[in-house]
Amino acid sequence: MKKSIFLVLALLLSVVVTAQTSITGNITDSNGIALNGVNVVEKDTNNGATSDFDGNYTITANYDAILVFSYVGFETQEVPVNSQSSINISMTEGFALDAVQLVGSRSPKRTATDTPVAIDVISVNDVITQAGKIEINELLQYAAPSFNANKQSGSDGADHVDPASLRGLGPDQTLVLINGKRRHQSSLVNIFGTRGRGNTGTDLNAIPTSAIKRIEILRDGAAAQYGSDAIAGVINIVLKDGTDDLTGFLSYGAYSTNADVDTSDFQDGDYGVWNTDGFRLDTDRDGNAIGDDQSFDGGSVKAGVNYGVKLGTGGGFANFTAEYLSKNKTLRPAFDFRKGFGEAAIDGFNFMGNLAYPVSEKTEIYAFGGRNYRDTDAFAFTRNGGTRVIPSIYPNGFTPRITSNIIYNSVSVGVRTELGNEWNADISNTWGKNSFHYFIKGTLNASLQDASPTDFDAGGHTLSQNTVNLDFSKYFEDVANGLNVAFGGEYRTENFTIFAGEAGSYGTFDENGVLITNPADQTQPVDPESGDVRPGGSQGFPGYSPANEVDRSRSNVSLYADAEVDLSESFLLTGAARFENYSDFGSTINGKLATRLKVGDNINLRASASTGFRAPSLVQIYYNLRFTNFIGGVAVESVLSPNNSPVTASLGIGPLKEETAFNAGLGVTAKFGAFTATVDGYLINIKDRIVLTGNFTEINIPGIEAAQAFANGADTETLGVDVVLSYRKKLGNGTFGATLIGNVNDMEITDVKNGSLDEQTFFGERDKAFLLASAPDNKFALNLTYGIDKWNFATSVTHFSDVELLDFQVFEDPADYGGFDNLIAAATDTYEAKFVTDLTIGYQLSEGTKFSIGSNNLLNVYPDQQDDWTEAGGYWDSVQMGFGGAYYFARLDFNF
Repeated sequence: MKKSIFLVLALLLSVVVTAQTSITGNITDSNGIALNGVNVVEKDTNNGATSDFDGNYTITANYDAILVFSYVGFETQEVPVNSQSSINISMTEGFALDAVQLVGSRSPKRTATDTPVAIDVISVNDVITQAGKIEINELLQYAAPSFNANKQSGSDGADHVDPASLRGLGPDQTLVLINGKRRHQSSLVNIFGTRGRGNTGTDLNAIPTSAIKRIEILRDGAAAQYGSDAIAGVINIVLKDGTDDLTGFLSYGAYSTNADVDTSDFQDGDYGVWNTDGFRLDTDRDGNAIGDDQSFDGGSVKAGVNYGVKLGTGGGFANFTAEYLSKNKTLRPAFDFRKGFGEAAIDGFNFMGNLAYPVSEKTEIYAFGGRNYRDTDAFAFTRNGGTRVIPSIYPNGFTPRITSNIIYNSVSVGVRTELGNEWNADISNTWGKNSFHYFIKGTLNASLQDASPTDFDAGGHTLSQNTVNLDFSKYFEDVANGLNVAFGGEYRTENFTIFAGEAGSYGTFDENGVLITNPADQTQPVDPESGDVRPGGSQGFPGYSPANEVDRSRSNVSLYADAEVDLSESFLLTGAARFENYSDFGSTINGKLATRLKVGDNINLRASASTGFRAPSLVQIYYNLRFTNFIGGVAVESVLSPNNSPVTASLGIGPLKEETAFNAGLGVTAKFGAFTATVDGYLINIKDRIVLTGNFTEINIPGIEAAQAFANGADTETLGVDVVLSYRKKLGNGTFGATLIGNVNDMEITDVKNGSLDEQTFFGERDKAFLLASAPDNKFALNLTYGIDKWNFATSVTHFSDVELLDFQVFEDPADYGGFDNLIAAATDTYEAKFVTDLTIGYQLSEGTKFSIGSNNLLNVYPDQQDDWTEAGGYWDSVQMGFGGAYYFARLDFNF
């Protein structure tokens, strides 16, 4: 009997053992090109694998299992194992993953070329391993046709958070989603001479690149679908959901300091030679000390790791990412009043998690979120002497440093379920908060004289947002050729605060070192040489005082409905409508119609028209600050007044209202074998754009020489065309790819709403130039790749169009130039069109490791050199092509 039992157990064990088999294979597209990142899953289990750089995969599965192969933009395939040990797959382009809905469409049956509006789907893994870009803004600048981002210098908080935009519109006119849920914005508003001046926006660089599976960019107005901010379009970041793969990278890069500049007009020690040989500002010591010459600066170390584990047996997962970044300052040639011209230093850590857990066959719980911490350090304008310098502390003057602790926290939790009659429901709550805390170092408060500290806590600001969403959808296969219906609601609350710094950061002190609270009884110290009073507040960035403190909230509720119907195999029609009510300014209703017509097997025509809006942000309504503004190198005490202030009302500026927009698009898509093309034209009319006014000087405010405020100041019309052409083909024993992305853009300011106010003060020629510079005339990028055996080569040539800015010379007396027109001509800085070339060479060291070297801006191209009237005090301003010069890097990628 015992022997029989033993034999039965042995037989059962042998069945279990032999029921599992190891399967290997290679996955390509229809052109024979290897596909990296294809999901291979044993059906009805959470057992899965992912194809590697060469399209290879290995999975252990039951001998009678069914393998499911899925990849964005390709038809999902199911293949029985049937005891095979090798299964090679050729995937056909078609529907997106059934479980994924592309941004801009709530139907599960759409691809990027199949939608009625322009959508880019960017595989971050493919892009980042072929380029030396270390931030999302940098990646998208070269991968998306109408995306533009700028590094800034001398712009206070904007040195730490790069403003970015679509189609030349404001940073806050593009909505950002993560996994389809609204991402909170930064609490920073761009004040000084930056692109996106007067705007808030979402900090894309706060999201770790290692956590991103793909980025979807909807280049069309979408306020009727997604709500406020989606005038220019929507960027949806889809997080990784893989399991059992450890992926990561380590990279290092640095900039060449060999700026091609002409210093022939300057004498040794003259004010125009800073950060050239022998006159480099020391970044390790305060007080305008001269440091050693350097051949490279801006050294950047970045490392990231991603890993996922399975949850349960029904396909659940938990995927986690961590990233570290340490970047040193760059310094570029500058003038005496701006010795620290260059990019900020950054030390940061990023964590992001993404998980889903099925609690039944029809219901799953999901959550994602993370934390981003950045410690940044940027130079302000230089103080060389006068009332703002205390010689006993800084004998040679000083260049203050604006440092900041920037923290982003976010979490989203929801439940997706299938209800009766195949209706799908999704309920979620998404919370996010940004904290921006300033610490000013290498500075002083001149009114404290010799007793002044040299660093101050200057306070800061926060913005939090909580969004509750309830969404329903159903796909009706039997209505026409398919109908998708979706409707739902959203309830969102927002809170904006300004918190004060220490008294020394904002206060003015008397001769006895006591904070001045009664100017009639207290005497402000004076400079013994000039006899002028010494100003208060931390130099470089005055702290927020208790008078600046704000704690304001608002809420809004919205309802939407949209439908997509395939009236025939060739004709698609979509429509959407959305109602929103804000607690602080009222209601708005917006709508959208879009269509797509297949005129052949390979060509689609598409068109759309929509209305949109953007609510004024809490930051634009309530932000206020008293600060030192440099105009032509001269300090002016200015106040930025909140919109609800009597000071703003006294200027003749009314309460802020929403921006309204009309969008229209017309495009064509084509696919012929290995060649794909999309060409999309657009018209965007925006009324009541919120701008930051110029400085009004005829005011009666003690101690204030100028005041400015936010206002609904301008109407604009933008016409443009986006082009994306791509080609992938086997070439010899390798794979060749070519992509041309381009944007032609023409923005016109059709009206300035200054009322009875002086137009040049309210929104003058210089302010107009900043707005128009956010929409350069054109940008084209040709990206070429070739992979053979273990090698891959990638090069990109990007053309940036010319840009015109008006420098500080515009504030001179027109009479000295023979009239206003001559003054504008003299103040115009023209940056001619430039080509920037990038190159990357990669080698597959082993099955799971790849080493790459390369250069961004290989030929070390700089913007055109200007005179000493520039906005940032350097030899050039911050323009789209950048101002750092050649960047050289090495990168190691691994996948285990």
